Amino acid sequence: MTRLAPIPAALPATVPFVGPETIERRSGAAFAARLGANESGFGPSPLAARAMREAVGQVWQYADPTSFELTQALADHHGAAPENIMVGEGIDGLLGTLVRLTVAPGDAVVTSEGAYPTFNFHVAGSGGLLHKVPYRNDAEDPDALLDRTRAVSARLVYLANPDNPMGSWHPGAVIEAMLDRLPPECLLVLDEAYAEFAPASALPRIAPEDPRVIRMRTFSKAYGLAGARIGYAIGAPDLIAAFDRLRNHFGVNRIAQAGALAALQDQGWLAHVVAEVAAARDRIAKIGAANGLTPLPSATNFVALDAGGDGARSRALVAALEAEGVFVRMPGAAPLDRCIRISCGPGPELDILAEALPRALARL
Repeated sequence: MTRLAPIPAALPATVPFVGPETIERRSGAAFAARLGANESGFGPSPLAARAMREAVGQVWQYADPTSFELTQALADHHGAAPENIMVGEGIDGLLGTLVRLTVAPGDAVVTSEGAYPTFNFHVAGSGGLLHKVPYRNDAEDPDALLDRTRAVSARLVYLANPDNPMGSWHPGAVIEAMLDRLPPECLLVLDEAYAEFAPASALPRIAPEDPRVIRMRTFSKAYGLAGARIGYAIGAPDLIAAFDRLRNHFGVNRIAQAGALAALQDQGWLAHVVAEVAAARDRIAKIGAANGLTPLPSATNFVALDAGGDGARSRALVAALEAEGVFVRMPGAAPLDRCIRISCGPGPELDILAEALPRALARL
């Protein structure tokens, strides 16, 4: 049997998310509506799709390990220097490298109970000690996060704004105030995967070189490139430079770099997608309300619907929707797990949801 190192040997084999493909193979049927993974069913920019097709002919070449052109474009987009930008294999890949850079075995890390689980996965893999605080009013609680950070002398504290899985958000001023109260030994990991969908007031005014925070962004959501696995971090130059010590230098492929660069340059398509998502959020909320579910406010590309019970009821509803050919997900921790989470999608998929939801509820 393979000899594992002590830390992974002590961990369970864990898959943070069961993919819809796995469920389809298990059931023997394809989903009619794929509304669970917070992907963009509205697709990528046509310019991005064309750039990726054109890049296929050069796929025999290794990609630029520095993502030079994309890094320059991102720096211009954010009013930063290239030294403030690190491109990586989506936020998940960047989080993994960040944790390996900053968390030694036994180091404390703070997050929220029910927040994005892949971050926890990386902390466990590095031997860090994860401390969790509860949500407050279906939103991550900056005050509780700071209190726990001070109490355990945490190296990292994680917060997503807007939040996954609830869709809630804090004003940017709240995040700025949180930074001012952050202990000097701690780094805020600010996950902004859904920033493009959020109101402008939700985005904090943080200098790219601020050493107290690293901000994570992605092309998976609003830009519609989830399958390309590409994202980026914004942070202080010394921290960004440190990524070169551990990262997979050829991890971001040539096709993904071409697509992301073209997507970034097509802000008109981004505005179109954001408008489509806003309309889809409204429709999901109406579909839920028409069936006795309570929609929560959302600044993301999904809506959390309170199913009016506990986690067992929500799990049963998710399973019932799967049986109806509709893929959705739900939060994993109480009391958030009283909800199901439905991703925004095109009109035909929401038509399917509207027909399937009452049948699924009847199954309960």
